[in-house]
Amino acid sequence: MARLLYVLLLFLPFTHHNAPQLFRVKFETTAGSFLVEVHRDWSPHGADRFYHLVRMKYYDDSRFFRVVPGRWVQFGISGNPTIAQQQRRITIPDDPLKQHNTRGYVAFSNTGPNTRSTQVFINLGDNTARNDIEAGFAPFGQVIEGMDVVEKLYGGYGEHSGGGMRAGHQDQIFQGGNAWLDHEYPKLDKLIRATIIKSNESAKPPRESLLTSNSR
Repeated sequence: MARLLYVLLLFLPFTHHNAPQLFRVKFETTAGSFLVEVHRDWSPHGADRFYHLVRMKYYDDSRFFRVVPGRWVQFGISGNPTIAQQQRRITIPDDPLKQHNTRGYVAFSNTGPNTRSTQVFINLGDNTARNDIEAGFAPFGQVIEGMDVVEKLYGGYGEHSGGGMRAGHQDQIFQGGNAWLDHEYPKLDKLIRATIIKSNESAKPPRESLLTSNSR
């Protein structure tokens, strides 16, 4: 009953608020935890959309379905097909590129101009030549703790488990959700939950970019 209520609430009008100018999101995964710091001035539409998705717990209990060592980690398809299909249709305008797609920077994936929706990637290397040429890949955040965790997310399947967003090769993920991914690609790491860190928890000494964290 609780699960049904949760799904129904997702389809009700959700008040969209502008994201704070600066906020942090803690990601708990089966490989450990990492922290992303989001700067709204880097990508206002991207930051607002990401803030909304985290608040509605869209990313909780999903999979890191596309991990290519040295290039990127991609996630952002809900494990519940009904929710994934509904949110897939919501897109946001592009933002001007202000940061670069280098190691640790976080941006939305897309299928063309003004098509950013729910899928997000973390750069594992320098992807400026490939991604900086499109405004749709404007980074909105950066991993500031736990980059070692991000880099050890399971990447043995490469592009096979979730690549081909632009070629329309993700339909089975959207249709089958976690059940399909867990059956076909059982070694994928799981995104357990994403949580916005409260303001008092964010009041810490000045950050150092790409800090490592304790993990398993």
